[in-house]
Amino acid sequence: MSSDNVSGGENQQETALSRQEIDASWVVGFVDGEGCFSVSVHRNPFVRRTRGWQLGAAFQVYQHEDHRSVLEELAGFFGCGAIRPKGPNSRVMTYSVHHLRELDESVIPFFEQHPLRVKTRDFASFAQIVRAMRRKEHLTEDGFERLVCLAYGMNANGKQRGRSLEAVLAGSSETARQAPPQGG
Repeated sequence: MSSDNVSGGENQQETALSRQEIDASWVVGFVDGEGCFSVSVHRNPFVRRTRGWQLGAAFQVYQHEDHRSVLEELAGFFGCGAIRPKGPNSRVMTYSVHHLRELDESVIPFFEQHPLRVKTRDFASFAQIVRAMRRKEHLTEDGFERLVCLAYGMNANGKQRGRSLEAVLAGSSETARQAPPQGG
């Protein structure tokens, strides 16, 4: 059986199919329903400038493992991120982007060009935090406090957070005891 395709033509067609773009409006709607823009605040005793706390930004979309292909399409659409189980025994998969550069260069520009409806406010804060972190503003005390306040205003005003905003901003004696001694 002969083919009109040049050598390797089948591979080129497969590559073109795997890059097939999904509709931008669909992505916006899907993320509005199944996605999350979040900024976590974690203890890290080695971060002295911010009293033992550090920030971590993430864009995540969740889906049952039966629909992993949808998350794979999103990963291809944005050209970054990873897909993992939500937990060790979970059947829910998470597509997530954590790297600031990928967030700033792929995810944020897309949602600025294609605005969300439900998560508009959270996204605006998220974009502001990610860009400030890329400028290293979170490494100064004032910048860290400003960004933590923005983060705590996201996602139902931080109702699911384990620590109060005041506790993070005040630091704690436990953090101070765990921090390594400062060199001279």
